[in-house]
Amino acid sequence: MDLIKAVEQEYLRTDLPDFRPGDTVRVAVRVVEGGRERIQQFEGVVLRKTRGGTSSTFTVRRVTHNVGVERTFLLHSPRIERIEVIRRGRVRRAKLYYLRGLSGRAARIKERRFSAAVASPSEPASDQPDQSSPSGE
Repeated sequence: MDLIKAVEQEYLRTDLPDFRPGDTVRVAVRVVEGGRERIQQFEGVVLRKTRGGTSSTFTVRRVTHNVGVERTFLLHSPRIERIEVIRRGRVRRAKLYYLRGLSGRAARIKERRFSAAVASPSEPASDQPDQSSPSGE
């Protein structure tokens, strides 16, 4: 098994961003049409992400003209030019198949916000209410 992992290691890409199901991503894919090659953008919500070394995949869903299109990409494929994370979504599932049955506003995903939970040392963190405010007595 170690020999297989060692061989696969050289084909794994390290330039990919960290993304999860629920994130909105834009995938730039190299497409060959006839004799020429061009880059095609595919933007949508990540429905699932499977892990498995070089065979890792992720599925992106987008709705265009009321038609849902899902596309599965190999994560470490040389056909993928780049992946950009547009929005980070807050979801509680690893597989978002329930989005297939939803449309419009019901299919929206809340954005994951990052907040500074720890107060900086310059600001005093007090658990008691402010004493200088009028109390009404």
